[in-house]
Amino acid sequence: MAERLVGKKAPYFEMETALGNGEEFGKVSLNDYKGKWLVLFFYPLDFTFVCPTEIIAMSDAYEQFQDLDAEILGASTDSKHSHRAWINTPRDSNGLGRLNYPLAADYTKSVARDYGILIEEEGVALRGLFIIDPEGELKYQVVNHLDVGRSVEETIRVLQALQSGGLCPANWKPGQKTLTAK
Repeated sequence: MAERLVGKKAPYFEMETALGNGEEFGKVSLNDYKGKWLVLFFYPLDFTFVCPTEIIAMSDAYEQFQDLDAEILGASTDSKHSHRAWINTPRDSNGLGRLNYPLAADYTKSVARDYGILIEEEGVALRGLFIIDPEGELKYQVVNHLDVGRSVEETIRVLQALQSGGLCPANWKPGQKTLTAK
């Protein structure tokens, strides 16, 4: 059985990145996000079909995440060079185009393994999304099959719910009342 991560310190990571401008490489660690919310999401592989829809949708919603004091980091087990090539491929050619956040290269597969989403025999990550609070605690995770993309709208709603500080019922949206424990 997989170890529970939610409610614990997020597993530490350091990874190389391809910056969203498609020109530069960088490095990133969990420590870089102290004091901010982090939406860390893994996708299976570069140059596939479902993955660009998620990556682009997250980039298109970047300002909404920024308004919530949250950063986005995408990751896969591909290399930083593959990420940069995909960013530099036009969207109408199954590429990403410029992004508003970096793509991290978990080339050693250690981060996907630490987060419990690595498919060992294939060397790829499941679609795992993690929300980490400003103190480094993992507050939310959702993991799904390779064939199904995630909802950016639901990710934003969950982030808002976590930030509300209240008990949020099903389908809660900002502005609605939270529950009171009795």
